[in-house]
Amino acid sequence: MTDAGPAAALVAALAERGETVAVAESLTGGLVVAELVGVPGASAVVRGGVVAYATPVKATVLGVDAELLAARGAVDPEVARQMAAGVRIALAVDGVHATWGISTTGVAGPDPQDGKAVGTVFVGIADAAGAEAVELHLDGDRAAIRSAVVSELLTRLRSRLQSTE
Repeated sequence: MTDAGPAAALVAALAERGETVAVAESLTGGLVVAELVGVPGASAVVRGGVVAYATPVKATVLGVDAELLAARGAVDPEVARQMAAGVRIALAVDGVHATWGISTTGVAGPDPQDGKAVGTVFVGIADAAGAEAVELHLDGDRAAIRSAVVSELLTRLRSRLQSTE
């Protein structure tokens, strides 16, 4: 964990805007929220994280459609969108949803999952206006893929904030 790089830039931008973020993770298993809370001052903007590693937890805790999960599996853009939207609600404080919800779902390896190749990842970003998902195709071993997902997601949310300034 570091106080430089994408996490620090994101925490600073969120703090400046008075906004918050909630994190839903599958393949990254807590790495995204750990990177964020490694930044001094993160407590002002990070609501927390949900590690929904088991597919059923995506439905029971984050509100992802169970029929969607049964039909398409967890490695799917709509699952990423619903995870990001759901975590904003799941980590509400005093009835106020997090400004942003971000999510990760995909295949870090060593084997394919749900018919998807290793390195196939979807990251989700949600706010009150809706949710989007971005498909990533990453190379490397399990650790390299998981690390790249963290960096990509934090950078993408920071870019999204910049585009709405």
